[in-house]
Amino acid sequence: MASRLIHKATYEADNSFDVSLRESFQLLEPQLRPPFSLTIPTQTEYLNLNRAILYGILSETHLAKVHIKHLHGIVIDGYSFFTTLLTRMVNELYTKLVENVKVQLIWVTSEMIYVSAVGVDGLLVALLRQTRGGDFSEANLWLCSELVGLISAKWDCLLDEQPLILSSALYVFLRLLADHCRVSLNSKIEILKQKEIEFCIRVFREQFHLCLKIGRDLIRLLQDLVHVPEFQDIWKDLLLLPANFKTSGFSDISQLYRSRTSSRYFLLRITPEMEAHLRFLLTHVKLGSQTRYQIWFARKFFNVPDSETVIIDIVRFICCAHHPSNKIILSSVIPRWAVIGWLLKCCTKSHVEANVKLALFYDWLFFHEEVDNIMNIEPAILLMINSIPKYVDMTQNLLEFLFLLMDHYDVDKKELIVGCISSVLDVLERRGVVQSFDALISCDMVSPFLKERFLKMLASRNASAFNNSQPAFLSCQRLQSLEVESVIVVDDQQGISESDRTISNRFPIISSK
Repeated sequence: MASRLIHKATYEADNSFDVSLRESFQLLEPQLRPPFSLTIPTQTEYLNLNRAILYGILSETHLAKVHIKHLHGIVIDGYSFFTTLLTRMVNELYTKLVENVKVQLIWVTSEMIYVSAVGVDGLLVALLRQTRGGDFSEANLWLCSELVGLISAKWDCLLDEQPLILSSALYVFLRLLADHCRVSLNSKIEILKQKEIEFCIRVFREQFHLCLKIGRDLIRLLQDLVHVPEFQDIWKDLLLLPANFKTSGFSDISQLYRSRTSSRYFLLRITPEMEAHLRFLLTHVKLGSQTRYQIWFARKFFNVPDSETVIIDIVRFICCAHHPSNKIILSSVIPRWAVIGWLLKCCTKSHVEANVKLALFYDWLFFHEEVDNIMNIEPAILLMINSIPKYVDMTQNLLEFLFLLMDHYDVDKKELIVGCISSVLDVLERRGVVQSFDALISCDMVSPFLKERFLKMLASRNASAFNNSQPAFLSCQRLQSLEVESVIVVDDQQGISESDRTISNRFPIISSK
């Protein structure tokens, strides 16, 4: 019997997981029809019955409710094995599933949330990972819409049982919104955008303590949404009225600056397939032999317009979620900094390139040795140093961008950011990531102005960072420098209250039209 679940070309070998489900269904099909047996199955029979029921739910739409009732009647493990099967299917087979199976997959996921199945959080994470940034295909937009609708509909249940799913979904939909808001005059995307916006705003307003779980990358994602009217009040409260969030212990945005984002959030924006290929590249491919792998990767994942925005997520993943062992670091395997250098070269749009550089340097701006991981800051310095002299333009561009961040990312806290970056340089040298910075200082091809500024930073390496800091405010001025397409020009302040006009003068993003 051919598979009813996946698309398979004639030259492809059978998928072992799909085969196991199909064989269980064929073996036990008579037992899947009422009246059901009242005998207690053995452990092996129970596992096969779970596989058979799953295959039946996904392939026999007209009998799905019968199959799910059968599952409810025989379950003895809190649905743990069943959700494990579902999660594996999403991780390994989602892109190959036929359309009606994907629809059934969302339906059965909803049922698992309803019964508080063990492992449903992992299933939802797996589905969230299948949403692709920069992908405006009908299939991807459908999945985004189904997931934001499902999580919104199951809000109360998830809040009680799996609250961290709401923070994970917030991270995902904030990131997707940055792409979706760049497209206009598309009714499907407009409807999806509104659903995503309503969900994100609800999390901010009703469960802000879950937003804090994300850490500093929450601000990085929000900066791409400064032009979205619904987020302007969120920005105003973050910057000036934090008490409006009614969250005990939150008094200032600097608390988010101080909080390092967990690697699990970066994994949310990398599909399992993409993660597998990246980890293979960074674990097994030798430097000098990577070109054909990179070409294949680019053709696979950057092959449609706007898909390069995923490079932002890949760089954040490489910096913060893929930390090679010392054995790998000392081997001839291609280092992380070299892959990031290649990814920067893949950027064709200026706003994407700027956001990729920000993803590379982001932890530098708020680095605190007791909180942050040195592996997060390592790739940027090694890329700058190892690009000399062959790719000195890369070195200069990165240095220029770093100084741009120092001057404009948060002008009210420039001293704080300078102190953190100085601390980064101190830690990198003290802990042996670089032996010295002579390659940057002595290179004649590097701009004298950049070298002079870099020397001043080295001279201030002992300056304190967060230890003596005061509450920080996020200045929108950085956005005017970092992402031209997000600049908001306030050209009409009629009808704005005096207090709002004062705020808009300081933070012009808030009063955008």
